[in-house]
Amino acid sequence: MPKIGVVGTLDGWSSEKLADTVSDITGHRLLIDLKKICLDFSTGEAWYGDTDLSTLDALIIKKVGARYSPDLLDRLEILRFLNEKGLKMFSAPLNIMRVLDRLSCTVTLQANDIPMPPTTITEDISEAVKTVEKYGEAVFKPLYTSKAKGMIVIKSGHVTLQEVENFKKTNSMMYIQKRIDHRGKDLGIAFLGGKYLTTYARCGDKLSWNTTTRSGGKYEAYTPSDETIALARKAQNLFGLDFTCVDVAETKDGPLVFEVSAFGGFRGIQTASGLDAAKLYVEYVLERIKK
Repeated sequence: MPKIGVVGTLDGWSSEKLADTVSDITGHRLLIDLKKICLDFSTGEAWYGDTDLSTLDALIIKKVGARYSPDLLDRLEILRFLNEKGLKMFSAPLNIMRVLDRLSCTVTLQANDIPMPPTTITEDISEAVKTVEKYGEAVFKPLYTSKAKGMIVIKSGHVTLQEVENFKKTNSMMYIQKRIDHRGKDLGIAFLGGKYLTTYARCGDKLSWNTTTRSGGKYEAYTPSDETIALARKAQNLFGLDFTCVDVAETKDGPLVFEVSAFGGFRGIQTASGLDAAKLYVEYVLERIKK
C-alpha cells in the first residue's frame, strides 16, 4: 500500500481522524506538524523526525497550523517545493495559498462575479468609519482567521471611531463586510474533487452574532436550493481544491458566498449528514495516486 502522510495539527479532531483513517486503510500512520519539518534545498530532503517526506507517495494537507497567520504561507512554501519536485499533494499548496488569505480569496471571487455581502477594504480609519456609516452595521474580519476568531461587529454611532481604531491596532488592512440577515444560519457546502458531496447548516444560539460552534452554534442537516449549490460549485471551481467547504448564506436576495475554505471541516459533515468525509477523502486520494 502507498505511504500517505497527513499534514495537520496534533490532537486536532479532524487531523487525527484523517490520520487514523489513512492508517486503517493503508496500515501506515504519519501525522505531520509542519513546525517541526527541516527542508534541505540542496538535497531535496524534508525531514520530519526520522521520515524524509520526499520519499512518501502523497501528502493530504488538512491543516498547516492551529492559528491562521501569514506564517502559514511560509509553511506552505515548503510543501510547494516538495510538490513541484513531484510529491503528490491534496490539495496543492499553491491552491491553498489562494484561499488562505481572506483578501486573496475575495479578490478571486469578486473578479469572477461571485455574489458576496457588500465588502470594503481599506487601511484608512476615516474611510472605515464612512463604510460603517454606509452599511449601518458591519463585520470587521482579520485576513487570516477561522471560526470567526478576531471578528467584531461595529455599528454606526458615537463609538464607531473608537471601535475602528481598536480594530486597526491589530489589523493594518481592514476587511469590512456589511452584516446581512442570514436568518440565524449559514451553510457549509462540501465538495470532493469538484463534485458536490453534502451540505450542513451552522445554526446560531441567538445569543451571538455568529453561528460558529465556538460561539454556541450547532450543526444541522440541510438541503439547499439548486441555485445555492450551483453558486457554491462555481465558487470552488475557481480554486482547484481537492476537498473544500464553501460558506454560504441564503438571504432574501438570494445566496451569498462568504468564503471558500482552505481545508474544509469533517465534523459538521459527520454530525449533520452522517457521512465519513475522511474515509471518502482517503479513497479519493488513493484513486488519484494510481493514475
